[in-house]
Amino acid sequence: MTSTRIIAIRHGETAWNASARIQGHTDIPLNPHGQQQAQRLATALAQDDTIEVIHSSDLQRAHATALALAERTGAPLHTHVGLRERSFGDFEGRSFAQIEAELPEQAQLWRTRVPDWSPPGGGESLLVMQQRVLATVNALAQQHLGQHITLVAHGGVLDLLYRAATQQSLQAPRTWTLGNAAINRLLWTPQGLTLVGWGDEAHLQGPVRDEV
Repeated sequence: MTSTRIIAIRHGETAWNASARIQGHTDIPLNPHGQQQAQRLATALAQDDTIEVIHSSDLQRAHATALALAERTGAPLHTHVGLRERSFGDFEGRSFAQIEAELPEQAQLWRTRVPDWSPPGGGESLLVMQQRVLATVNALAQQHLGQHITLVAHGGVLDLLYRAATQQSLQAPRTWTLGNAAINRLLWTPQGLTLVGWGDEAHLQGPVRDEV
């Protein structure tokens, strides 16, 4: 087999998602709603799919979401720093509105998705993050040729996977959703990623917050 089926999941909701604060590498836990989303996700995937292995970001909001799935399916769970969210440096902990009010020039560079711009305070550029994420996903997919795997990560990671699968640039306007605990399906081959399905929220009840 020369392909790997991938289910890509963004973690359940956190308090900082709900208040539009930037998380980045700050290790924020799931809130009660996010915990519920993780359980609903686990129930849906346990019923509909045979998950052979789960790979998760090591940040607790992703790991807790992945752990709910691992406990329900019995699939082994592994963590990877390479699946972390983008590091936002000094932006972390601030709201989007705060950054635009206090650092308008930096906010403009961020909003326009300048590929080589890094947030102040040691943040990560989109180009560096793209290289990290795609290298991690390619390596994991190659390890599991012919298998069905799940990746549990973050909104920024999922955004890059969608762009890679649809051959869109880092600066292309985003028209796709990145809902917490939504189910997204991709196919990996040595030629790259292909989009199979995106943004399935049928297993979730009530509204799901997207990235702001």
